[in-house]
Amino acid sequence: MIRAFVLALQLLTRLPIPSLTTPPQPRELGLSVLFFPGVGLLIGALLAGALLAGMHTALWLIDPGVLAALVLMVWVLLTGGLHLDGLADTADAWIGGQGDRERTMAIMKDPRSGPIAIVVIVLLLLTKFAALQVLLAGDAVLVLLLAPVLGRTVIVLLLITTPYVRPDGLGSPYATYLPRWSCSVLVLLIAVATAALLEGLGGILLAVLTINFIGLRHSLMTRLGGVTGDTLGAVCELTEMVALLVPALLAD
Repeated sequence: MIRAFVLALQLLTRLPIPSLTTPPQPRELGLSVLFFPGVGLLIGALLAGALLAGMHTALWLIDPGVLAALVLMVWVLLTGGLHLDGLADTADAWIGGQGDRERTMAIMKDPRSGPIAIVVIVLLLLTKFAALQVLLAGDAVLVLLLAPVLGRTVIVLLLITTPYVRPDGLGSPYATYLPRWSCSVLVLLIAVATAALLEGLGGILLAVLTINFIGLRHSLMTRLGGVTGDTLGAVCELTEMVALLVPALLAD
């Protein structure tokens, strides 16, 4: 179990994690999926810590927008932009693929980013920044804790409900060997915890996230017949954005 957690940390963060002494086995990679939300909680805790540190030092004298930008910068650095890269590749492929599955898959493998990718990344980061700035006027700590958890929980939910369409892809062992029953229970528990922690807001957020998930999954199934590593990253980023945006829009 410890190895699986370490593998999840190595995949989803850029934290200085010591390398394993032996190569991971496919079943260990699948088991690591169970720890994706836990890694999200660790990221959220580090973000909340950075926010609290900023609010209790001289940074509180600075405009909240600066603090929001700093928190967002820490967020990107912690993940190494992993999911942003997936969003960029997916955006390019979705537009450039022109509805064709094979063309979409080919563009997604191209490491170069086109103008559509840049525009989408800028818009997403701007939306996250604006939402964080609004949330800083109240209590943003709980939302910061939950947003990365929810983003990675949706990855788990996609993997247990949607085919992985690259049999030779890096994500194939994760999708093939994940413990589906345990992951399903975990997703349910996180949904219940979100509703309890955020009270009335939690129910609204879960409803919006459910609609968002259904829409994104339908689009993925229609175009690709399933998911790829890039689309998983894209959905994670979009989920995090929604998890920040809904509380910001409903803020008093």
